[in-house]
Amino acid sequence: MTRIAEICCGSLEDAIHAQNAGADRIELNNAMYLLGLTPSIGTIKQVVNNCTVPIVVMVRPRPGGFFYNEYEFRTMLTDIEAIMNFDVEGIAFGCLDDNCHIDIEKNKKIIDKIHQYNRDAIFHRAFDCVKDPYQSMEVLIDLGVKRVLTSGLKNTAMEGIDLLKKLQDQYGDKIEILAGGGVSATNSSILMNKTGIMQYHSSCKSWRKDATTISNVSFAFADPPHEEEYNIVDFDLATRFVKAIKEY
Repeated sequence: MTRIAEICCGSLEDAIHAQNAGADRIELNNAMYLLGLTPSIGTIKQVVNNCTVPIVVMVRPRPGGFFYNEYEFRTMLTDIEAIMNFDVEGIAFGCLDDNCHIDIEKNKKIIDKIHQYNRDAIFHRAFDCVKDPYQSMEVLIDLGVKRVLTSGLKNTAMEGIDLLKKLQDQYGDKIEILAGGGVSATNSSILMNKTGIMQYHSSCKSWRKDATTISNVSFAFADPPHEEEYNIVDFDLATRFVKAIKEY
């Protein structure tokens, strides 16, 4: 298997920057500052129409955790049905129960719907909140998940590098492991050398100022010194990330 560089994007502009940087795949989100929510239909349509690389679309109805009530879960299923009208590779999702275990019933319904349209089921970093990563990985394999995005149950992939290696060694021939969480051009070689994982996910994040963010009232969301800014995919960071993955 060849190495894969996936870039997490929050807009059409981000996606074009990622593609021009040489990304192999795009994970499309909204509200990156909330760690990624379901993007708008307009965003999906524009990215599909303007990008040729494979696109995975996030389905996450709200920020916070992954224990969804019936209203939220119904919204997720409806979002998936709408997204299936576009030429996307797959859906990134993840449902846990209130004990931080894989919610088998909810995830099975989502996976069955994704497979009904012959698309890929990708479990996102909800995996990093589970109590038992080995049992959870086996459940996801049994359910038919193609790929799991994980930082090894830590805040960053570098912190979780030991578990990432164990998961790759034990399950890499049964399910794709996608390492993410603070991955960049500067640390990807360490991760590749240590874990043997072939797929890497990065936000390649930079900042852009919007002078209208703080005026009569404040619409700031970022911490200092980025109060007047919002995050974007930085083309140079993306180019270096892709190069590091490809030329390792």
